[in-house]
Amino acid sequence: MHISVLLEESIKYLNLKDNSKIVDCTLGYAGHSSLILKQIKNGFLYAFDQDKNAIEASEKKLKQIGNNYEIINKNFVNLKSEIQKRTNKVDGILFDLGVSSPQLDVAERGFSYHKDAKLDMRMDQSQTLSAYEVVNEYSYEKLVTIFHRYGEEKYASSIAKGIIKNREKQPIETTLQLAEIIKQNVPMKYRQKSHPARKVFQAIRIEVNNELEVFKKSLLDALSLLDINGRICVITFHSLEDKICKQIFNEVSSVPKELKNLPIIPEEYKPKYKIIANIAPTKKEIENNPRCRSARLRVIERG
Repeated sequence: MHISVLLEESIKYLNLKDNSKIVDCTLGYAGHSSLILKQIKNGFLYAFDQDKNAIEASEKKLKQIGNNYEIINKNFVNLKSEIQKRTNKVDGILFDLGVSSPQLDVAERGFSYHKDAKLDMRMDQSQTLSAYEVVNEYSYEKLVTIFHRYGEEKYASSIAKGIIKNREKQPIETTLQLAEIIKQNVPMKYRQKSHPARKVFQAIRIEVNNELEVFKKSLLDALSLLDINGRICVITFHSLEDKICKQIFNEVSSVPKELKNLPIIPEEYKPKYKIIANIAPTKKEIENNPRCRSARLRVIERG
């Protein structure tokens, strides 16, 4: 079962009104969308997802609440163009950047290092690049780069060497094969801290789905779609996403550096956005759902 993280907080900070137009960029299994729809009886919900299984499950849920919604079967990189076809401005936009539990738990999707499956990790099942190509075709240098950059993995080099050595004998086909290779190429002490494959699997997933670039573009587009007093809520799960979000929010809510010392800031240079919140899960939520321990909710409002 999928448990939506920081659910109450994100719904509260979206500041929903009865007639709000809201975008859920990450529909998933409709944890957030269900609650949003209940509170916008005369509004409208646009929800993005590229995962057919998630859309099917969510459609059943949302139908029981109302019909004032549309599910857009696309990656949220298309946020701006798709929303502009339908409306001018919206009152709230939500990003929940976690991989949903059903994706992690369904072995065939190849996201989990605990279950044996074909190396896959594609959010969009129709795209060609999968974890198999990354693991079996990327050069040593490229593997080291993505393990460092997207996984912040300190043993990136030795893990990449281990992958190259093993795939020279035969292709690395499955998640457990890869997890075992990772385990063999890190110190014993490191294996005892947490699962040694965690960071590398994360890095490969981000690479396969181009997650950081997609998020960056989409977040900038989201800011331009907000109506006055509209809000964006972003739930991140690791430091790289959070860093992008924090940086963008800080930039758009600050006066340009070179003008900071002026006694009067000209109107056109005053920031159009203000930061509203930066929240971590409560101890109780982490106990109930350990997967949310690294989550963070950031909220910004258009003035």
